[in-house]
Order: sequence, then structure tokens, then C-alpha cells
Amino acid sequence: MSDLVTGDAVVLGLRPARVPSRALAFALDLFVYLTGYLLISVGLLVATASLDEAAAAAVTVASFVLVLVGVPIAVETLSHGKSLGKLACGLRVVREDGGPIRFRHALVRGAMGVVELLATFGSVACIASLVSERGRRLGDVFAGTLVIRERVPGARVMPVPAPPPWLAGRFAGLDLSAVPDGLWLAVRQYLTRMNQLDPAIGAAMAAKLADELVLRTGAPPPAGVPAAAYLMAVVHERQSRDAARAFGRPPWQEHQQQGVAASLPYPAQVQAPVPYAAPVEAAAPVAPSPEAAPVRPAGGSGFAPPS
Repeated sequence: MSDLVTGDAVVLGLRPARVPSRALAFALDLFVYLTGYLLISVGLLVATASLDEAAAAAVTVASFVLVLVGVPIAVETLSHGKSLGKLACGLRVVREDGGPIRFRHALVRGAMGVVELLATFGSVACIASLVSERGRRLGDVFAGTLVIRERVPGARVMPVPAPPPWLAGRFAGLDLSAVPDGLWLAVRQYLTRMNQLDPAIGAAMAAKLADELVLRTGAPPPAGVPAAAYLMAVVHERQSRDAARAFGRPPWQEHQQQGVAASLPYPAQVQAPVPYAAPVEAAAPVAPSPEAAPVRPAGGSGFAPPS
């Protein structure tokens, strides 16, 4: 990646095109231009059959310059740096500051291209691109341009695991307006990588994130719900709300969700915070001892990891 700094002190992260992709784009352009030149030459040969040799030679040279030099310059100017070959390979010619090129940039590149591309069969342009740090040929150096890649492979986005079925719709009445975007990002990153973490470290991170989420929502933590499952259910609830705002929600789905939320005990019937623990079977009550008291976080939300 090339870090280009504009006049406003903005760093542009551009990916310069390298020799193979540029050579392929030039080969495609050259094939199209040569095909057009041959067709025009045949038409001019028939049209100028009655002219003398000097006039026919002048017409031939003019057609060569027009098709192989003038047309590429016009195409790059009108398309702002995209010829047919560059469009097929996902490339674009831009200025050194990242802006679109103009006629003078395309004119200098086209004029230098006659020497380093057509006259030397691309050898000079290939050597110059290999020597240049950003893969620029001589025409780019004199014109102050750069060929970049527009189609860059995107990073793979890992999906957030689905919550347990018994948590579906349980947090429909939760207020998520005070949760910042940074916390949502941290929760999502944890959920997409929790299977790669050490179990003890992952449990501690889940408890910490669940504590922060409980403090932001202002609701008591649900009893007997693991921290990781709580995070999955809350993230799923936020995604459902975003989808409903973006695409709309059918009326039957709203009534059904409201009915499910009203029949569940969270958050109205849960009054006191409980410590973080996985759901276990009911057992005989045991009197708590001071040594076995659960560790609670400073916020008092109750999602402390087991010691």
C-alpha cells in the first residue's frame, strides 16, 4: 500500500498496480486499438485508391496516430483514467494526490507511451515499473500520475454466533440506545473469536463485556444466563432492530414479539443482580459462607468470572 499525502494533510492508502496487471490491461487495450486500426485502414485503403502514394502514406500515418495515440488519450480523459483494459483488470489512472486525471495528464502519458510502449514493445515501461517503488512507468513520472487497483479483495467477515433458542426474544424490551459503537465492536470481535481463546481468558473477557453492557443498558443481569450467551442474544436483538428499521417489520411479527417479551420474566420480574454462572439444576439451598462469596465487579452488575 502506498501512503500518499494530499495538500490537506490527508493520508491516502492506495494500492499501486504492478507489472502483471498493467501488462494485461495494456494487452487488452492494444488488441482493441489494433482491431480498430485495421478496420479503419481497410476502409481508408478503399476510399483512397485513386490517390497517389504520398497522399496514401499521409493518410496512413494520420490514421495510425489518431487511432493508436489520439484515441487512448481521449478515452483516458473522458473516463477519468479508465480504459477498456483497465476497467477489465480493475485499474485506474489517478494523480499523485489521488484525484482524477485531466487532458494534460493523459496527453503526456500517451506521448511517452509511443516511445516506451509501442516503439520498444513495452520493454522500457516494464523496466521502469520494476525499478519504481510504486510501479510507475516514465509516462506516469512525467505526468505526475499513478495507476492504482480499485478492486481490492475485502477481508472475510466472520458471522456472529446465533444465541441459544431459549433466549430468542427475551431482550426485546432492552434499551440499547446508550451502548456506544466501540462497545458493540468489542463485543462482536469477541463473539467471532471466542472459540480461538483460552476458556479461562474467554470467560473473563465475556464477563467483563457483559458487565459493561449491563451498566450501559441500566437493566439488571438475567439470572442463570452465561455471559457469552447474554452477549449473543443482545447482539442478535440489535441486528434484528437494525433490520426492522431498514426493511420494515410485518405487523404480525411485532405483535408476536411483544407477546413473547411480555410473557418472559426479563427484565420486570428480575429484581436483584446475580453472579455470573452457567445454569445448573436445582439443588438444596446451602448457607453461603464468607470464604465462598462470589467476586463481583466494581459496577455491581454481577457478571464476574468464576475463580
